[in-house]
Amino acid sequence: MSTVYSSAAKSRMSEPVTVPPFAVIPGAQVQHVLQGREKQIVELVEATYRLHGAGESVNPPSYFLRFPDRPSSRIIALPASIGGNVRVDGLKWISSFPENVAAGIPRASAVLILNDHDTGYPFACLESSIISATRTAASAALAADRLSRGRRRPTRVGFIGTGLIARYIHTFLAGTGWSFDDIGVHDASADSSAGFCGYLEPCGTASRITVHNTAEELIRCSDLVVFATVAGEPHVGEPSWFAHNPLVLHVSLRDLAPEIVLASANFVDDIEHCVKADTSPHLAEQLTGNREFLNGTLDDVMAGRVTVPTDRPLVFSPFGLGVLDLAVGKYVYDEVVRSGDLHVVDDFFHELRRYG
Repeated sequence: MSTVYSSAAKSRMSEPVTVPPFAVIPGAQVQHVLQGREKQIVELVEATYRLHGAGESVNPPSYFLRFPDRPSSRIIALPASIGGNVRVDGLKWISSFPENVAAGIPRASAVLILNDHDTGYPFACLESSIISATRTAASAALAADRLSRGRRRPTRVGFIGTGLIARYIHTFLAGTGWSFDDIGVHDASADSSAGFCGYLEPCGTASRITVHNTAEELIRCSDLVVFATVAGEPHVGEPSWFAHNPLVLHVSLRDLAPEIVLASANFVDDIEHCVKADTSPHLAEQLTGNREFLNGTLDDVMAGRVTVPTDRPLVFSPFGLGVLDLAVGKYVYDEVVRSGDLHVVDDFFHELRRYG
């Protein structure tokens, strides 16, 4: 039996196959690469959404490791593969331990593993809490821009939940040209609210900063609402609070009662990913038995396949796609390589001869 190879396959076979060197990129390098590049990263995230929408990615469901003795904590695995010019596979392994905050350390920690497209060998391990926050914030800023086109651009923003993700989202909004007359702040922790205000004040913003005592007060005073909490179940349940039709970046996914979801126009990053794990859209599906309340994805909006309504609240609920982490992580890796500062671990892979 003869074997026929395509010209592309023959070309690959003629090239020597080598194991890539393995590198470690710490958080300081990650931050140095990403800081001040908000516009570039938003463009990268937009391009990645388009690749995903075109089917040039593999993004299986996220896997949740939960603990009976620590019910508020979890570790999530996000495997993914992206094509296009990025051509990389990999895995984000991110933990969320809310009790860390009381101990004075961040809630989330993460690493990102990048795998070589041709050999499957991992070639880099990157500190990824910064990458994760960056891609989340870039996604939110992109959605704020795309979903507000054709509507009055928001001038009053309110943050419910004021941790690291809220800080990154504000940074990305400011870094992509947004300015606000008013910035509202609400958090269950007074210390967190104060800390967020302390971050905002040195930013040189001309906005009036107001700490609101209740979520209702903040929502009614905001035409762009950002949810960035650690809520495990809905805590906002009154549709009348949204009667002024704000744009809602529902980043933390589980804040809104199904009644609010059903009274709104709803956009997600990926329908199958978002309607699961007891997110607010998942609860709405369980209540209605269908997904007719979903208007489409952000890629649908960017491609002009759907029209964004103007007569009701808009809710963007991004589950967070592993392909975004890969795209941002590969961008960081390429920039570190270009700088000549890549830290390679010599002889990380030891057994490289099949028969010793």
